[in-house]
Amino acid sequence: MTVGVALVTFRLHEVHSLKEKRSIVKSLVEKSRNRFNVSVAEVADQDVHQKASIGIAVIGNDGRVINSVLDRIIDFMEALGLAELVSREIELIAMADVG
Repeated sequence: MTVGVALVTFRLHEVHSLKEKRSIVKSLVEKSRNRFNVSVAEVADQDVHQKASIGIAVIGNDGRVINSVLDRIIDFMEALGLAELVSREIELIAMADVG
């Protein structure tokens, strides 16, 4: 079993309130969840108006497939055009088989 996690950081231009930020982050999170059926959440920088840090988690048997899924999710988020992608970090964690 392999767990894949990603941390994606976006810059939000022309955002001057947390209400505006929440609207953009909510759209990024919900559209990604609905499209890929994965766990997605804002994980840091909740009080910073122009920065959003979003975490993504995927679990499966093949690390290459998980890495590809995370890449596709991040590319999808960027293609939405709601915010500027600043950084992406992906980590795969191989778990020992139990049994």
